[in-house]
Amino acid sequence: MRLTRTAAAALVLAAWPAAVCADYLVLRSGARINVSSYALVGGKYRVQMDGGWAEIAASEVVAIEPEEVFVASPKLPLAQAPYGELIRKASEKYGVDPDLVYSVVAAESNFNARAVSRRNAKGLMQLLPETARRMGVKDVFDPAQNVEAGTRYLRDLLNLYRGDLALALAAYNAGPAAVERYGNVPPYNETIAYVRAIRKTYAQRKSATPGTSKSDGQ
Repeated sequence: MRLTRTAAAALVLAAWPAAVCADYLVLRSGARINVSSYALVGGKYRVQMDGGWAEIAASEVVAIEPEEVFVASPKLPLAQAPYGELIRKASEKYGVDPDLVYSVVAAESNFNARAVSRRNAKGLMQLLPETARRMGVKDVFDPAQNVEAGTRYLRDLLNLYRGDLALALAAYNAGPAAVERYGNVPPYNETIAYVRAIRKTYAQRKSATPGTSKSDGQ
């Protein structure tokens, strides 16, 4: 893989008919590379990613998968957010900051109650079938059941990792087994991006108005 960083090369590459996206290229080695755009030219994928451009032999790419971490709207008051009242009630019931639950819902499904991921996670908080069963969910696409179960699961992870938000979020995304295996946030591009996105949105919501949480609807 060869990176090209010069301004001249960037101008040439900008002229290619690239697909504008936020996707992952999955390589034969098992690596997953997050790219913001890509184009197949002469048997090679020319991709843009953090740090510059790269060329990857098409024979090394086994799949292209969509990114499943959405960008939130951090300034939207909870009272005006989709499913805001459900988030408020579940957060109050399980003692989890509603701004955090909002940030997780935004990143997981972009408030799409019918969302289904390629891993078969479903609903607003993208519950996997085994998690939904463990939490007693009867209808995973029911917003109230999904948000309550997801908030409860998030609470359990926060307790498991003694309030360490990064580890709790990493476990929500990649599973507790992966966190235990590495003893930290797993070195998966998707999980790292997921944790960063949620922490950024959460921090923005808490600092949007000094002394006032957006969950207050102010």
